[in-house]
Amino acid sequence: MTRITYHKPVLLNEAIHYLVTDPHGTYVDGTLGGGGHSAHIMDKLSDRGRLFGMDQDDEAIRHATERFAGESRIRFIRGNFGYMDVLLPEETSGSAAGILLDLGVSSHQLEEPGRGFSFQKDGPLDMRMGSLQGTTAANIINEYGYEQLRDLFFEYGEERESARIARAIIRDRPLETTGKLRDTVARVVPERFLNKSLARIFQALRIAVNNEMSMLKRVLEKGTWMLREKGRFVVITYHSLEDRLCKNYFRYGNFEGKPVKDFYGNEISPLRVLNKKVITPSKSEVAANPRARSAKLRAAEKQSDEDVTAKGKNRVSSGKNGDGP
Repeated sequence: MTRITYHKPVLLNEAIHYLVTDPHGTYVDGTLGGGGHSAHIMDKLSDRGRLFGMDQDDEAIRHATERFAGESRIRFIRGNFGYMDVLLPEETSGSAAGILLDLGVSSHQLEEPGRGFSFQKDGPLDMRMGSLQGTTAANIINEYGYEQLRDLFFEYGEERESARIARAIIRDRPLETTGKLRDTVARVVPERFLNKSLARIFQALRIAVNNEMSMLKRVLEKGTWMLREKGRFVVITYHSLEDRLCKNYFRYGNFEGKPVKDFYGNEISPLRVLNKKVITPSKSEVAANPRARSAKLRAAEKQSDEDVTAKGKNRVSSGKNGDGP
């Protein structure tokens, strides 16, 4: 039987606390992985509750299928969560009680050299989350021009040495393995900064290969539409680019972080933020699972039209729309 240690779920108790409010409801785990979060979601569900476990990684689907063999309350869907609005059954639209996203790379993916996600293991420059993607990290490294590489590393990796690293890559290519890329970066980055720079470069490549920012934007918008009133959206992020998108969208309903106001001057958004302060792992969790150290959890609840209307009425009755005494 497949081992349950495929991936250790991060912020498990906190995620389930915010996510599951109705034991009879329908939930979506958009990042199934090893099924750690899914198992605990189902612990909270009644016989009438339902869970859709989604992942674009074939290995994750196979593992979860074995782990939950005989469990009728969960259904597995292979595909990118960005397309959950078309992958999930039509009857889930507007009726989901909660959606969970645990972004980033699973422990299993990092530990498999053949996947190419880790600079600590030599393997092919692949980095595809699923077999449906065509572009690999090797394609990007060997085909992008200098400015494309420089901008990619700076925008998605926030790497200050992006220009030097881009020039070194062009000088040394073709590069086909993670080890060769590591050697190239090591030639231009001081050893004391090397691991952090490598982490940023690999992050940038992974984001580009899997179109992660676009897919995150899409799932936030489409997922909100799929939630029922009072349905919950819970997202665990691992770097500032993801966290900023979630923070802005949950707060303002857009990715720019610009307030949108109604006729009465109230800020309006399809979601209501549940945790004003971002939730991070405890010291004990980080000690037990160092990969959790950069995790941040944000949760929001879908607002009803009545909620927004009530805000407007309250503002009018208090004279705060400019027309009162």
